[in-house]
Amino acid sequence: MRNLLLELAYNGKAYHGWQVQENAPTVQQTFQNAWEHITGTRDNVTGCSRTDAGVHANMFCCNIRTQTPFTCEKLVTALNAVLPEDIAVKNCSEVPWGFHARYDCVSKEYIYRILNSPVPSPFLNGLVWQYKYPLNENLLDRCAKYFLGEHDFSAFCSAGSSVEDTVRTVKKAQVARQGDEVIFTIEADGFLYNMVRIITGTLTAVSQGKINEESIPAIIKSKDRSLAGPTAPPQGLYLNKVNYGGEIR
Repeated sequence: MRNLLLELAYNGKAYHGWQVQENAPTVQQTFQNAWEHITGTRDNVTGCSRTDAGVHANMFCCNIRTQTPFTCEKLVTALNAVLPEDIAVKNCSEVPWGFHARYDCVSKEYIYRILNSPVPSPFLNGLVWQYKYPLNENLLDRCAKYFLGEHDFSAFCSAGSSVEDTVRTVKKAQVARQGDEVIFTIEADGFLYNMVRIITGTLTAVSQGKINEESIPAIIKSKDRSLAGPTAPPQGLYLNKVNYGGEIR
């Protein structure tokens, strides 16, 4: 038996997130179908995280304990030959038997892409949030810094989450403009349900004058979801990096 770590990238537009669902197409199910087609076995796939419907990944890691004799190089080539064009395997490597793609992760980085333009882009449809109102990226970057450090992020978690521990440590939070795109980048040791999308919605609410910049620390301390901004739509969100720390291979 071997334990393999695979790095994927996917466009989540056609999928209801990563995790297998009974009546909806998901990335995990599509990947497992391709894996079974290549190896002849439906081995269990352990993902590093869950992503919601319509959310994308530039880097998504999963591990598979398997008896397949195929080399990592052959698996990458074979899987990409049968997977749909919106899912790609970027890398495969052997890792220690005890490695777990989710529990061994020390931090994740997400980006949220906003097309800040009154004119939609047909080439970015489903890949960004088109936001037609002016955004001051310097103001938003300043506001993003309030989220740095260890906080209880209950105010930035959607209802329906079953997580009991809502304390997370944010290591990076920044906003920058690239042409018509305003990109929010955030790295933390973990994220609550819809946390990045709610923070993004809160930042845009500050830009609109609906939330005062100086009130963000109080909103964080309040643990009250009703005081934060709206939940930004899913299509602008990307899981960008998964960090494991140290040498795992």
